[in-house]
Amino acid sequence: MNVIASREQLRASFIRWSLFTVPLILLLGFLSAQLGSPESYWYQDLVKPEFNPEPIVFRIVWPILFIMIGLALAMVCSAWGARGRGIAIGLFVLHFLLNMAWTPVFFGNQDIQGGLIVIGLADVTLLALLWAFWRVRRSAGLMLLPYLAWLLFATLLNFQFLQLNPDGGQSSTSGATQRIEL
Repeated sequence: MNVIASREQLRASFIRWSLFTVPLILLLGFLSAQLGSPESYWYQDLVKPEFNPEPIVFRIVWPILFIMIGLALAMVCSAWGARGRGIAIGLFVLHFLLNMAWTPVFFGNQDIQGGLIVIGLADVTLLALLWAFWRVRRSAGLMLLPYLAWLLFATLLNFQFLQLNPDGGQSSTSGATQRIEL
């Protein structure tokens, strides 16, 4: 017997999922941020693009985006029986692992080129994720659009860091000293 859930049941399911997904996404973002930091001497010594925002901008934008991502995921998770729901959730997991990997690669490993590869893969998987979320719940796909814009901006920023620091920023932090004898 097929039973269609009432609006109240659907709303309650979304709220329950939101109470799980939003804190989870925020926690994962916080944990990833602990694996590298823009306060490192390596990052401070890099030549930065002219359009590089102040660190406070990232501390404001990412939590807002993580909340929106968590809500979009809750919309999809609460869409029981929706066609493509499982694929959308699977794509989300793949994409979010890539997103969380960027900070440890870029900041933690001090690898600008590796960061660009990771964020490029995150861009591609986000496009697939947007398509999948859109098919399950159009509003979930729409909630990811600001995230797409920010991730593309971050990709451009990462690319510019690579262009401005072709040595990966390693020459300025080599720790070498010059000894002069008189």
